[in-house]
Amino acid sequence: MTRILAIDTSSAWCSVALSLPDAAPLVRHQKVSAGASQLLLPWVEELLSEASIELSSLDAIAIGNGPGAFTGVRLGVAAVQGLAIAARLPVLPVASLDAIASQLIQTPAFISSGAQSFVIAVDARMEEVYWASYKILANQLPQRQGEIHLTPPEVIELANIEFIAGSALTEFGERIFASASQPFATSQLDSVIGVNALGVLACAQEMWGKGLQQDVHLLEPLYIRNKVALTSAERSQQHG
Repeated sequence: MTRILAIDTSSAWCSVALSLPDAAPLVRHQKVSAGASQLLLPWVEELLSEASIELSSLDAIAIGNGPGAFTGVRLGVAAVQGLAIAARLPVLPVASLDAIASQLIQTPAFISSGAQSFVIAVDARMEEVYWASYKILANQLPQRQGEIHLTPPEVIELANIEFIAGSALTEFGERIFASASQPFATSQLDSVIGVNALGVLACAQEMWGKGLQQDVHLLEPLYIRNKVALTSAERSQQHG
């Protein structure tokens, strides 16, 4: 197994994981308010020390590069840029929704549901949702169908979708199901799951196996919303 350090600060959680050959990943995962910048690098040092390895001996560094909280995404990307440049390591950028999808398929509730298609929907603030649909593939991580979208919750496409997960369920409730042709049972919903460095790590390991690592100088945050602040009139016009 490759040695990959995975970092995510795109949500309200600071999360770091380290994969090791023939051992379970080492993890630090904690909800924070504005303290991610104080925890992130000390946690990286702790995990490397616990594993008795140097940063330069890793194969790559993975980062949850968004979409998510603007400041958090910038923090994580900047930290990984500094670490990867110092250690001359390639990077593996992972979209936050893909990371959540990789975690979801391992949960007992999802496995019990037998779902073959699902949507990840995350609160994006400003009355909008980041969402993407996925299909289950044998012996692989779920495959995203198209791009990550940013829309009002009512616009989420639920045709042929068998499971929904993400924070948007709690934030928007019934508005999520506007396009559903039939009701979703409680067993088809997971409103608790969020992004975790373990999900970033799982995606990064698959990317590494496909040779998708990249030079750190190409690393950028993934912003779905190009303009952070829109007026009410602009938002109304954008949503028709």
